[in-house]
Amino acid sequence: MTDTAGRGRGERAIRLDGPAERTDLASFLTHVLRMDDAAVVRLRRRGDGVLGVWAQTGFEVLASRVVRGTVDPADTCVAADGLRAALVGASGPHPEVDPGWAMDSAWRGALPPEGGYTHVDDVPARVLVELAHRGVTVTREQGAQGPPASLLAQEVLEVSGGDTTVGVPMRMVFALGAMGFVPTSGRDSGDVEGIDPAEVVRVRASPTWLRLDARYGSVHLRRTGGLGLSVV
Repeated sequence: MTDTAGRGRGERAIRLDGPAERTDLASFLTHVLRMDDAAVVRLRRRGDGVLGVWAQTGFEVLASRVVRGTVDPADTCVAADGLRAALVGASGPHPEVDPGWAMDSAWRGALPPEGGYTHVDDVPARVLVELAHRGVTVTREQGAQGPPASLLAQEVLEVSGGDTTVGVPMRMVFALGAMGFVPTSGRDSGDVEGIDPAEVVRVRASPTWLRLDARYGSVHLRRTGGLGLSVV
């Protein structure tokens, strides 16, 4: 990625296809900022004509959301708080905002590819949210300041489809819950009873990445070895 910090801000813009896209992007940024009030997000114009937005969750897992729109330059990083403030103040049928100064040097690591994934299987969303609740309970019982590394690395769900079997670690479950990607009718995004029993999270895998796709976004984890196996 090319650092664009020297460019003028007048050349930088996000153009969204409608107010709903502005609301969706602002909601994504709100969840990102709850985890890190100094977060940087990466904006990338995709080959299929939409805008991908990426954030680091703190669980060594990337979170992403796709909205209908475009960004100039095609790949840049900005402060999440500044972008959210700009979106909140935007209006009109096709909102356009200045994303703020480039912070490209603050981003570490490569993004997952857009394609090349195998659909392993679909998992009821309630199962993943319940696992997140159990993880929070374990963390509290241990009196830890945050989830211990051993818990984050633990594979808490085994998913199989065709010739592929993958283990989903707790760090991905925590990231999915923290980002509020599963829709619920309750006030709390972690309200299991408010989640439609038919709501699913799609599990996809490539040789190098594991991905969970929920209604409101995806979480991605780089795979360090072969097929992960676990016992629930």
